[in-house]
Amino acid sequence: MHQMKNYMEEIVIGALDDILKDINMCHCERCKLDIAAKALNDLPPQYIVTQKGEIYSKINNLKIQFEVDVISAITKAAIIVKRNPSHE
Repeated sequence: MHQMKNYMEEIVIGALDDILKDINMCHCERCKLDIAAKALNDLPPQYIVTQKGEIYSKINNLKIQFEVDVISAITKAAIIVKRNPSHE
């Protein structure tokens, strides 16, 4: 079975915790999802079509190409969410 996937989602989610460990802010699930959503809105989608089992190997091979952009987008999104959290 083939599957279409925006692998940028996997890259952002995979990098999120590592980047946020150095930022003094709330690390609840809601804030992390808000940061991921904001970062993904600022990054170009990278869609691939693959068989289900192949998707992770393709993601790992292409992740390095986008690493700097992903770090920048997550950091900017974290600053925005930290200043304007969606909860009390």
